Amino acid sequence: MSNPAEKPEVVQVPAEPVAPPSASSRKAAAKRVREARDKLTSTSGTRPAFDSELLRQYAQTRLSASYVVMLLVVATGLLFGLWMQPIPAAVWTCGMLCIHAAMIKSCHRFLAEPSTPAGTRKWRTRFVVLDLLYGLCWMAILIHPVLDMVTETLMMFLMLLVIAVSSMLAANLPIAALAATAPVAVAMALSFVVTGSLDNYILAALALAAEFYFVLLARQLHASTFATLEARAEKDALIGELEQAKAISDEARHRAESANVAKSRFLAQMSHELRTPLNAILGFSEVMKSEIFGAHAVPVYKEYSADIHNSGVHLLNLINEILDLSRIEAGRYELNEEAVSLLGVVADCHHLMKLRASNRGITIHEVFEQDMPRLWADERAIRQVVLNLLSNSIKFTPQGGEIWLKVGWTASGGQYLSVRDSGSGIPEDEIPIVLASFGQGSNSIKSAEQGAGLGLPIAKNLVDMHGGTFTLKSKLRIGTEVIVTFPPERVMSALAPMAEEAPPLQPDTVVPDEKRRPRNKPIMSAGTGS
Repeated sequence: MSNPAEKPEVVQVPAEPVAPPSASSRKAAAKRVREARDKLTSTSGTRPAFDSELLRQYAQTRLSASYVVMLLVVATGLLFGLWMQPIPAAVWTCGMLCIHAAMIKSCHRFLAEPSTPAGTRKWRTRFVVLDLLYGLCWMAILIHPVLDMVTETLMMFLMLLVIAVSSMLAANLPIAALAATAPVAVAMALSFVVTGSLDNYILAALALAAEFYFVLLARQLHASTFATLEARAEKDALIGELEQAKAISDEARHRAESANVAKSRFLAQMSHELRTPLNAILGFSEVMKSEIFGAHAVPVYKEYSADIHNSGVHLLNLINEILDLSRIEAGRYELNEEAVSLLGVVADCHHLMKLRASNRGITIHEVFEQDMPRLWADERAIRQVVLNLLSNSIKFTPQGGEIWLKVGWTASGGQYLSVRDSGSGIPEDEIPIVLASFGQGSNSIKSAEQGAGLGLPIAKNLVDMHGGTFTLKSKLRIGTEVIVTFPPERVMSALAPMAEEAPPLQPDTVVPDEKRRPRNKPIMSAGTGS
Protein backbone atom coordinates (compact mmCIF):
# COMPACT_ATOMS: atom_id res chain seq x y z
CA MET A 1 0.00 0.00 0.00
CA SER A 2 1.37 3.31 -1.02
CA ASN A 3 1.75 6.00 1.57
CA PRO A 4 -0.46 9.04 1.08
CA ALA A 5 1.27 12.10 -0.19
CA GLU A 6 2.69 14.17 2.54
CA LYS A 7 1.00 17.49 3.08
CA PRO A 8 3.40 20.26 2.16
CA GLU A 9 4.42 22.44 5.01
CA VAL A 10 3.12 25.97 4.70
CA VAL A 11 5.51 28.57 5.96
CA GLN A 12 3.94 31.89 6.73
CA VAL A 13 6.14 34.72 5.60
CA PRO A 14 6.13 37.47 8.20
CA ALA A 15 4.53 40.60 6.90
CA GLU A 16 6.69 43.61 6.59
CA PRO A 17 6.03 46.14 9.30
CA VAL A 18 3.91 48.95 8.03
CA ALA A 19 5.21 52.33 9.00
CA PRO A 20 2.61 54.39 10.86
CA PRO A 21 1.33 57.35 8.88
CA SER A 22 2.85 60.68 9.72
CA ALA A 23 0.94 63.51 11.35
CA SER A 24 0.80 65.51 8.11
CA SER A 25 -0.68 62.56 6.15
CA ARG A 26 -3.29 61.94 8.85
CA LYS A 27 -4.21 65.62 8.82
CA ALA A 28 -4.53 65.64 5.01
CA ALA A 29 -6.70 62.49 5.06
CA ALA A 30 -8.97 63.97 7.71
CA LYS A 31 -9.30 67.14 5.61
CA ARG A 32 -10.28 65.14 2.50
CA VAL A 33 -12.87 63.16 4.45
CA ARG A 34 -14.32 66.37 5.91
CA GLU A 35 -14.53 68.01 2.49
CA ALA A 36 -16.25 64.96 0.98
CA ARG A 37 -18.79 64.89 3.82
CA ASP A 38 -19.45 68.61 3.44
CA LYS A 39 -20.03 68.26 -0.31
CA LEU A 40 -22.53 65.44 0.26
CA THR A 41 -24.50 67.45 2.82
CA SER A 42 -24.34 70.77 0.94
CA THR A 43 -26.77 72.01 -1.71
CA SER A 44 -24.09 73.77 -3.77
CA GLY A 45 -21.17 71.39 -3.47
CA THR A 46 -19.42 73.51 -0.83
CA ARG A 47 -19.36 73.41 2.94
CA PRO A 48 -22.71 74.04 4.68
CA ALA A 49 -21.15 76.90 6.63
CA PHE A 50 -20.05 78.46 3.35
CA ASP A 51 -23.58 78.12 1.89
CA SER A 52 -24.99 80.07 4.79
CA GLU A 53 -22.28 82.71 4.61
CA LEU A 54 -22.74 83.15 0.85
CA LEU A 55 -26.48 83.56 1.29
CA ARG A 56 -25.83 86.06 4.07
CA GLN A 57 -23.58 88.12 1.81
CA TYR A 58 -26.20 87.87 -0.97
CA ALA A 59 -28.88 89.24 1.37
CA GLN A 60 -26.62 92.04 2.60
CA THR A 61 -25.79 93.03 -1.00
CA ARG A 62 -29.48 93.11 -1.88
CA LEU A 63 -30.25 95.33 1.11
CA SER A 64 -27.38 97.72 0.39
CA ALA A 65 -28.55 98.20 -3.25
CA SER A 66 -32.29 98.31 -2.54
CA TYR A 67 -32.62 102.05 -3.25
CA VAL A 68 -30.64 101.74 -6.50
CA VAL A 69 -32.97 99.00 -7.77
CA MET A 70 -36.02 100.98 -6.68
CA LEU A 71 -34.74 104.05 -8.54
CA LEU A 72 -34.08 101.98 -11.67
CA VAL A 73 -37.61 100.49 -11.61
CA VAL A 74 -39.30 103.88 -11.09
CA ALA A 75 -37.21 105.55 -13.81
CA THR A 76 -37.97 102.73 -16.27
CA GLY A 77 -41.69 102.93 -15.47
CA LEU A 78 -41.78 106.69 -16.06
CA LEU A 79 -39.81 106.33 -19.30
CA PHE A 80 -42.07 103.60 -20.66
CA GLY A 81 -45.12 105.59 -19.63
CA LEU A 82 -44.23 108.04 -22.39
CA TRP A 83 -44.42 105.38 -25.13
CA MET A 84 -47.28 103.29 -23.78
CA GLN A 85 -50.42 103.92 -21.82
CA PRO A 86 -49.73 105.12 -18.27
CA ILE A 87 -51.90 102.49 -16.62
CA PRO A 88 -49.94 99.41 -17.90
CA ALA A 89 -46.68 101.17 -17.03
CA ALA A 90 -47.99 101.95 -13.53
CA VAL A 91 -49.16 98.34 -13.08
CA TRP A 92 -45.75 97.04 -14.15
CA THR A 93 -44.00 99.48 -11.81
CA CYS A 94 -46.20 98.45 -8.87
CA GLY A 95 -45.58 94.76 -9.61
CA MET A 96 -41.83 95.27 -9.74
CA LEU A 97 -41.88 97.24 -6.49
CA CYS A 98 -43.93 94.48 -4.84
CA ILE A 99 -41.41 91.85 -5.90
CA HIS A 100 -38.60 94.11 -4.71
CA ALA A 101 -40.36 94.64 -1.35
CA ALA A 102 -40.80 90.89 -0.97
CA MET A 103 -37.11 90.43 -1.71
CA ILE A 104 -36.09 93.05 0.89
CA LYS A 105 -38.40 91.56 3.52
CA SER A 106 -37.06 88.07 2.86
CA CYS A 107 -33.48 89.32 3.22
CA HIS A 108 -34.31 90.95 6.57
CA ARG A 109 -35.97 87.79 7.86
CA PHE A 110 -33.10 85.60 6.71
CA LEU A 111 -30.49 87.76 8.43
CA ALA A 112 -32.52 87.79 11.65
CA GLU A 113 -32.95 83.99 11.87
CA PRO A 114 -30.22 81.65 13.17
CA SER A 115 -28.42 79.70 10.48
CA THR A 116 -29.40 76.02 10.06
CA PRO A 117 -28.82 73.65 7.10
CA ALA A 118 -32.57 73.18 6.54
CA GLY A 119 -33.24 76.91 6.77
CA THR A 120 -30.39 77.62 4.35
CA ARG A 121 -31.90 75.33 1.72
CA LYS A 122 -35.35 76.88 2.20
CA TRP A 123 -34.12 80.46 1.87
CA ARG A 124 -31.94 79.56 -1.11
CA THR A 125 -34.97 78.26 -3.00
CA ARG A 126 -37.02 81.31 -2.03
CA PHE A 127 -34.38 83.75 -3.27
CA VAL A 128 -34.06 81.88 -6.60
CA VAL A 129 -37.83 82.06 -7.12
CA LEU A 130 -37.95 85.78 -6.33
CA ASP A 131 -35.08 86.46 -8.75
CA LEU A 132 -36.87 84.46 -11.42
CA LEU A 133 -40.01 86.57 -10.96
CA TYR A 134 -37.80 89.67 -11.06
CA GLY A 135 -36.34 88.56 -14.42
CA LEU A 136 -39.74 87.67 -15.87
CA CYS A 137 -41.11 91.10 -15.03
CA TRP A 138 -38.21 92.78 -16.84
CA MET A 139 -38.76 90.43 -19.78
CA ALA A 140 -42.43 91.41 -19.93
CA ILE A 141 -41.71 95.12 -20.21
CA LEU A 142 -38.82 94.75 -22.66
CA ILE A 143 -40.74 92.64 -25.20
CA HIS A 144 -44.05 94.51 -24.91
CA PRO A 145 -45.59 94.96 -28.43
CA VAL A 146 -46.34 98.61 -27.81
CA LEU A 147 -42.59 99.34 -27.57
CA ASP A 148 -41.89 98.52 -31.22
CA MET A 149 -41.45 102.20 -31.89
CA VAL A 150 -38.47 102.27 -29.47
CA THR A 151 -35.14 101.88 -31.19
CA GLU A 152 -33.25 98.63 -30.86
CA THR A 153 -30.23 100.49 -29.49
CA LEU A 154 -32.19 101.83 -26.53
CA MET A 155 -33.70 98.40 -25.84
CA MET A 156 -30.25 96.83 -26.02
CA PHE A 157 -28.85 99.41 -23.61
CA LEU A 158 -31.66 98.84 -21.14
CA MET A 159 -31.26 95.07 -21.38
CA LEU A 160 -27.50 95.33 -20.68
CA LEU A 161 -28.15 97.61 -17.72
CA VAL A 162 -30.68 95.18 -16.23
CA ILE A 163 -28.42 92.15 -16.78
CA ALA A 164 -25.37 93.95 -15.30
CA VAL A 165 -27.21 95.11 -12.18
CA SER A 166 -28.86 91.72 -11.61
CA SER A 167 -25.57 89.82 -12.10
CA MET A 168 -23.69 92.01 -9.64
CA LEU A 169 -26.43 91.83 -7.01
CA ALA A 170 -26.80 88.03 -7.24
CA ALA A 171 -23.10 87.19 -7.75
CA ASN A 172 -22.92 85.32 -4.42
CA LEU A 173 -25.77 83.06 -5.63
CA PRO A 174 -24.95 82.14 -9.26
CA ILE A 175 -28.16 80.22 -9.91
CA ALA A 176 -30.19 83.24 -8.80
CA ALA A 177 -28.19 85.49 -11.13
CA LEU A 178 -28.93 83.09 -13.98
CA ALA A 179 -32.65 83.05 -13.09
CA ALA A 180 -32.80 86.86 -13.08
CA THR A 181 -30.90 87.48 -16.33
CA ALA A 182 -31.57 84.47 -18.60
CA PRO A 183 -35.28 85.29 -19.30
CA VAL A 184 -34.40 88.86 -20.27
CA ALA A 185 -31.53 87.93 -22.57
CA VAL A 186 -33.34 85.01 -24.26
CA ALA A 187 -36.53 87.03 -24.79
CA MET A 188 -34.62 89.96 -26.28
CA ALA A 189 -32.65 87.65 -28.57
CA LEU A 190 -35.85 86.00 -29.78
CA SER A 191 -37.51 89.35 -30.36
CA PHE A 192 -34.55 90.44 -32.48
CA VAL A 193 -34.52 87.16 -34.43
CA VAL A 194 -38.26 87.38 -35.23
CA THR A 195 -37.77 90.61 -37.18
CA GLY A 196 -35.51 88.76 -39.64
CA SER A 197 -33.03 91.53 -40.51
CA LEU A 198 -29.27 91.11 -40.40
CA ASP A 199 -28.79 93.92 -37.89
CA ASN A 200 -31.26 92.30 -35.54
CA TYR A 201 -29.48 88.95 -35.89
CA ILE A 202 -26.31 90.67 -34.78
CA LEU A 203 -28.10 92.28 -31.86
CA ALA A 204 -29.53 88.89 -30.87
CA ALA A 205 -26.02 87.38 -30.91
CA LEU A 206 -24.73 90.29 -28.85
CA ALA A 207 -27.55 89.81 -26.35
CA LEU A 208 -26.66 86.14 -25.87
CA ALA A 209 -22.94 86.98 -25.71
CA ALA A 210 -23.62 89.63 -23.06
CA GLU A 211 -25.65 87.11 -21.05
CA PHE A 212 -22.82 84.58 -21.24
CA TYR A 213 -20.26 87.23 -20.24
CA PHE A 214 -22.17 88.48 -17.22
CA VAL A 215 -22.98 84.93 -16.06
CA LEU A 216 -19.27 84.09 -16.31
CA LEU A 217 -18.41 87.29 -14.44
CA ALA A 218 -20.89 86.41 -11.69
CA ARG A 219 -19.34 82.96 -11.34
CA GLN A 220 -15.86 84.50 -11.09
CA LEU A 221 -17.04 86.84 -8.36
CA HIS A 222 -18.63 83.89 -6.60
CA ALA A 223 -15.38 81.90 -6.84
CA SER A 224 -13.41 84.86 -5.47
CA THR A 225 -15.80 85.26 -2.56
CA PHE A 226 -15.70 81.53 -1.88
CA ALA A 227 -11.88 81.55 -1.88
CA THR A 228 -11.91 84.43 0.59
CA LEU A 229 -14.29 82.56 2.88
CA GLU A 230 -12.19 79.40 2.63
CA ALA A 231 -9.00 81.31 3.47
CA ARG A 232 -10.73 82.92 6.43
CA ALA A 233 -12.00 79.55 7.62
CA GLU A 234 -8.53 78.04 7.34
CA LYS A 235 -7.11 81.01 9.24
CA ASP A 236 -9.72 80.58 11.99
CA ALA A 237 -8.97 76.86 12.14
CA LEU A 238 -5.25 77.57 12.37
CA ILE A 239 -5.83 80.11 15.12
CA GLY A 240 -7.96 77.55 16.94
CA GLU A 241 -5.25 74.91 16.62
CA LEU A 242 -2.63 77.38 17.84
CA GLU A 243 -4.77 78.32 20.83
CA GLN A 244 -5.38 74.65 21.60
CA ALA A 245 -1.66 73.89 21.27
CA LYS A 246 -0.87 76.87 23.50
CA ALA A 247 -3.36 75.67 26.10
CA ILE A 248 -1.84 72.18 26.01
CA SER A 249 1.65 73.68 26.23
CA ASP A 250 0.67 75.89 29.18
CA GLU A 251 -0.89 72.94 30.93
CA ALA A 252 2.21 70.82 30.33
CA ARG A 253 4.41 73.67 31.56
CA HIS A 254 2.31 74.03 34.71
CA ARG A 255 2.56 70.30 35.31
CA ALA A 256 6.31 70.39 34.74
CA GLU A 257 6.70 73.34 37.12
CA SER A 258 4.57 71.58 39.73
CA ALA A 259 6.63 68.42 39.31
CA ASN A 260 9.84 70.44 39.59
CA VAL A 261 8.64 72.14 42.76
CA ALA A 262 7.57 68.79 44.19
CA LYS A 263 10.97 67.33 43.28
CA SER A 264 12.79 70.22 44.94
CA ARG A 265 10.70 69.87 48.09
CA PHE A 266 11.26 66.15 48.13
CA LEU A 267 15.02 66.51 47.70
CA ALA A 268 15.23 69.20 50.36
CA GLN A 269 13.19 67.10 52.78
CA MET A 270 15.11 63.94 52.04
CA SER A 271 18.47 65.71 52.32
CA HIS A 272 17.48 66.97 55.76
CA GLU A 273 16.24 63.53 56.81
CA LEU A 274 19.43 61.90 55.51
CA ARG A 275 21.85 64.42 56.94
CA THR A 276 20.64 63.99 60.52
CA PRO A 277 21.51 60.27 60.87
CA LEU A 278 24.48 60.68 58.52
CA ASN A 279 26.13 63.19 60.83
CA ALA A 280 25.84 60.67 63.66
CA ILE A 281 27.33 57.95 61.47
CA LEU A 282 30.24 60.19 60.47
CA GLY A 283 30.90 61.28 64.07
CA PHE A 284 30.80 57.82 65.65
CA SER A 285 32.76 56.21 62.80
CA GLU A 286 35.45 58.87 63.11
CA VAL A 287 35.65 58.19 66.86
CA MET A 288 35.94 54.45 66.24
CA LYS A 289 38.46 54.95 63.43
CA SER A 290 40.66 57.20 65.58
CA GLU A 291 40.33 54.79 68.59
CA ILE A 292 39.75 57.72 70.93
CA PHE A 293 38.33 55.53 73.72
CA GLY A 294 40.87 52.77 73.26
CA ALA A 295 42.17 50.28 70.75
CA HIS A 296 39.88 47.74 69.12
CA ALA A 297 40.09 44.16 70.30
CA VAL A 298 40.04 43.09 66.64
CA PRO A 299 42.25 45.22 64.32
CA VAL A 300 39.90 44.66 61.38
CA TYR A 301 37.26 46.78 63.11
CA LYS A 302 39.45 49.86 62.61
CA GLU A 303 39.49 49.27 58.86
CA TYR A 304 35.74 48.75 58.88
CA SER A 305 35.28 52.04 60.75
CA ALA A 306 37.43 53.85 58.17
CA ASP A 307 35.35 52.37 55.34
CA ILE A 308 32.13 53.46 57.06
CA HIS A 309 33.49 56.99 57.50
CA ASN A 310 34.66 57.26 53.90
CA SER A 311 31.35 55.97 52.59
CA GLY A 312 29.49 58.46 54.77
CA VAL A 313 31.60 61.34 53.47
CA HIS A 314 30.92 60.23 49.89
CA LEU A 315 27.20 60.02 50.60
CA LEU A 316 27.21 63.46 52.24
CA ASN A 317 28.96 64.97 49.22
CA LEU A 318 26.42 63.33 46.93
CA ILE A 319 23.52 64.74 48.97
CA ASN A 320 25.07 68.21 48.86
CA GLU A 321 25.47 68.01 45.08
CA ILE A 322 21.87 66.88 44.58
CA LEU A 323 20.62 69.66 46.85
CA ASP A 324 22.72 72.28 45.04
CA LEU A 325 21.49 71.09 41.65
CA SER A 326 17.86 71.14 42.77
CA ARG A 327 18.24 74.69 44.11
CA ILE A 328 19.89 75.83 40.86
CA GLU A 329 17.20 74.27 38.68
CA ALA A 330 14.45 75.74 40.86
CA GLY A 331 16.04 79.21 40.66
CA ARG A 332 16.56 79.40 44.43
CA TYR A 333 20.34 79.41 44.43
CA GLU A 334 21.52 82.86 45.50
CA LEU A 335 24.99 84.13 44.73
CA ASN A 336 26.90 85.75 47.60
CA GLU A 337 28.94 88.06 45.40
CA GLU A 338 32.10 89.77 46.58
CA ALA A 339 35.54 90.67 45.26
CA VAL A 340 37.29 87.36 44.50
CA SER A 341 40.76 86.64 43.13
CA LEU A 342 40.35 83.96 40.46
CA LEU A 343 44.08 83.28 40.59
CA GLY A 344 44.01 82.74 44.34
CA VAL A 345 41.00 80.43 44.22
CA VAL A 346 42.56 78.26 41.51
CA ALA A 347 45.86 78.12 43.42
CA ASP A 348 44.05 77.03 46.62
CA CYS A 349 42.15 74.30 44.78
CA HIS A 350 45.40 73.10 43.22
CA HIS A 351 46.95 72.88 46.68
CA LEU A 352 43.99 70.86 47.95
CA MET A 353 44.06 68.37 45.06
CA LYS A 354 47.85 68.09 44.75
CA LEU A 355 48.11 65.19 47.19
CA ARG A 356 45.44 63.21 45.40
CA ALA A 357 47.10 63.82 42.05
CA SER A 358 50.56 62.87 43.33
CA ASN A 359 49.21 59.58 44.70
CA ARG A 360 48.16 58.71 41.14
CA GLY A 361 51.42 59.90 39.63
CA ILE A 362 49.74 62.84 37.84
CA THR A 363 51.58 66.12 37.31
CA ILE A 364 49.68 69.40 37.43
CA HIS A 365 51.19 72.35 35.57
CA GLU A 366 50.27 75.96 36.31
CA VAL A 367 50.15 78.64 33.62
CA PHE A 368 48.97 81.78 35.39
CA GLU A 369 49.05 85.43 34.34
CA GLN A 370 50.12 87.56 37.27
CA ASP A 371 48.71 90.83 38.62
CA MET A 372 45.15 90.09 37.54
CA PRO A 373 42.38 92.17 39.14
CA ARG A 374 39.64 90.63 41.19
CA LEU A 375 36.29 89.35 39.98
CA TRP A 376 32.89 90.29 41.35
CA ALA A 377 31.59 86.76 41.95
CA ASP A 378 30.62 84.14 44.51
CA GLU A 379 33.82 82.65 45.90
CA ARG A 380 32.12 79.44 47.07
CA ALA A 381 30.59 78.87 43.63
CA ILE A 382 33.89 79.47 41.79
CA ARG A 383 35.73 77.20 44.22
CA GLN A 384 33.15 74.47 43.63
CA VAL A 385 33.55 74.86 39.84
CA VAL A 386 37.34 74.56 40.02
CA LEU A 387 37.24 71.58 42.42
CA ASN A 388 34.72 69.74 40.23
CA LEU A 389 36.82 70.27 37.10
CA LEU A 390 40.07 69.24 38.82
CA SER A 391 38.42 66.21 40.40
CA ASN A 392 37.12 65.01 37.03
CA SER A 393 40.51 65.53 35.38
CA ILE A 394 42.32 63.57 38.08
CA LYS A 395 39.68 60.84 38.03
CA PHE A 396 39.89 60.18 34.27
CA THR A 397 43.59 60.81 33.71
CA PRO A 398 45.73 57.63 33.79
CA GLN A 399 48.78 57.25 35.98
CA GLY A 400 51.71 59.28 34.75
CA GLY A 401 49.40 61.73 32.96
CA GLU A 402 49.48 65.50 33.02
CA ILE A 403 47.00 68.28 33.81
CA TRP A 404 47.38 71.94 32.81
CA LEU A 405 45.76 74.74 34.80
CA LYS A 406 45.55 78.08 33.01
CA VAL A 407 44.23 81.45 34.19
CA GLY A 408 44.41 84.55 32.02
CA TRP A 409 42.69 87.28 30.05
CA THR A 410 40.13 86.86 27.30
CA ALA A 411 40.17 88.87 24.08
CA SER A 412 37.15 90.92 25.21
CA GLY A 413 38.75 91.94 28.53
CA GLY A 414 37.28 89.20 30.72
CA GLN A 415 39.07 86.40 32.57
CA TYR A 416 39.18 82.71 31.81
CA LEU A 417 40.02 79.44 33.52
CA SER A 418 41.14 76.35 31.61
CA VAL A 419 41.60 72.77 32.83
CA ARG A 420 43.15 70.39 30.27
CA ASP A 421 44.16 66.78 30.86
CA SER A 422 45.72 63.93 28.89
CA GLY A 423 43.03 61.43 29.75
CA SER A 424 41.01 59.05 27.59
CA GLY A 425 38.70 61.79 26.28
CA ILE A 426 34.97 61.85 25.62
CA PRO A 427 33.27 60.91 22.32
CA GLU A 428 31.75 63.91 20.59
CA ASP A 429 28.24 62.45 20.63
CA GLU A 430 28.45 61.94 24.42
CA ILE A 431 29.31 65.55 25.31
CA PRO A 432 25.61 66.60 25.66
CA ILE A 433 25.08 63.51 27.84
CA VAL A 434 27.86 64.33 30.32
CA LEU A 435 26.60 67.93 30.56
CA ALA A 436 23.11 66.75 31.51
CA SER A 437 22.05 65.99 35.06
CA PHE A 438 23.07 62.47 36.16
CA GLY A 439 24.62 61.92 32.74
CA GLN A 440 27.64 59.65 32.41
CA GLY A 441 29.73 58.79 29.40
CA SER A 442 30.93 55.35 28.39
CA ASN A 443 34.39 55.96 29.87
CA SER A 444 32.85 56.97 33.16
CA ILE A 445 30.79 53.77 33.31
CA LYS A 446 33.87 51.65 32.61
CA SER A 447 35.98 53.53 35.15
CA ALA A 448 36.51 52.16 38.61
CA GLU A 449 35.74 55.58 40.14
CA GLN A 450 32.16 56.23 39.21
CA GLY A 451 30.27 59.33 40.27
CA ALA A 452 26.73 60.59 40.23
CA GLY A 453 27.19 62.64 37.06
CA LEU A 454 26.48 65.96 38.77
CA GLY A 455 29.88 67.66 38.79
CA LEU A 456 29.84 69.12 35.26
CA PRO A 457 26.12 70.12 35.27
CA ILE A 458 26.54 71.97 38.57
CA ALA A 459 29.70 73.71 37.32
CA LYS A 460 28.01 74.74 34.07
CA ASN A 461 24.93 76.11 35.85
CA LEU A 462 27.07 78.09 38.31
CA VAL A 463 29.06 79.61 35.45
CA ASP A 464 25.82 80.48 33.61
CA MET A 465 24.55 82.24 36.74
CA HIS A 466 27.65 84.45 36.61
CA GLY A 467 26.94 85.31 32.97
CA GLY A 468 29.97 83.38 31.74
CA THR A 469 30.48 80.58 29.21
CA PHE A 470 31.27 76.92 29.77
CA THR A 471 32.98 75.16 26.85
CA LEU A 472 33.95 71.47 26.82
CA LYS A 473 36.32 70.18 24.14
CA SER A 474 37.41 66.56 23.99
CA LYS A 475 38.96 64.01 21.65
CA LEU A 476 39.28 60.29 22.20
CA ARG A 477 42.70 59.10 23.39
CA ILE A 478 43.97 62.70 23.36
CA GLY A 479 42.33 64.44 26.30
CA THR A 480 39.68 66.86 27.48
CA GLU A 481 39.73 70.61 28.03
CA VAL A 482 37.14 72.72 29.83
CA ILE A 483 37.28 76.51 29.37
CA VAL A 484 35.32 78.78 31.71
CA THR A 485 35.13 82.48 30.87
CA PHE A 486 33.81 85.38 32.90
CA PRO A 487 32.49 88.54 31.16
CA PRO A 488 34.37 91.86 31.33
CA GLU A 489 31.54 93.32 33.43
CA ARG A 490 32.68 91.22 36.38
CA VAL A 491 36.33 92.31 36.25
CA MET A 492 37.04 94.92 38.93
CA SER A 493 39.69 97.05 37.23
CA ALA A 494 41.52 99.74 39.16
CA LEU A 495 39.80 103.13 39.08
CA ALA A 496 41.65 106.09 37.55
CA PRO A 497 42.45 109.10 39.84
CA MET A 498 39.89 111.88 39.92
CA ALA A 499 40.71 114.86 37.69
CA GLU A 500 38.88 117.42 39.84
CA GLU A 501 39.70 118.31 43.42
CA ALA A 502 37.52 116.81 46.07
CA PRO A 503 35.12 119.16 47.87
CA PRO A 504 36.07 120.27 51.40
CA LEU A 505 34.89 118.21 54.29
CA GLN A 506 33.22 121.23 55.91
CA PRO A 507 31.62 123.98 53.82
CA ASP A 508 32.64 127.58 54.33
CA THR A 509 30.35 129.42 56.79
CA VAL A 510 28.90 132.69 55.61
CA VAL A 511 29.23 135.42 58.26
CA PRO A 512 26.51 138.13 58.24
CA ASP A 513 27.48 141.75 57.70
CA GLU A 514 26.65 142.70 61.25
CA LYS A 515 29.07 140.10 62.64
CA ARG A 516 31.93 141.28 60.41
CA ARG A 517 32.23 144.70 62.21
CA PRO A 518 35.36 145.08 64.35
CA ARG A 519 34.61 144.57 68.01
CA ASN A 520 36.85 147.45 69.18
CA LYS A 521 34.72 149.99 67.29
CA PRO A 522 31.75 151.24 69.27
CA ILE A 523 28.40 150.77 67.75
CA MET A 524 27.12 154.23 68.90
CA SER A 525 28.99 157.45 69.79
CA ALA A 526 27.82 158.91 73.11
CA GLY A 527 28.11 162.65 73.77
CA THR A 528 30.93 163.38 71.35
CA GLY A 529 28.82 164.35 68.42
CA SER A 530 31.14 162.51 66.10
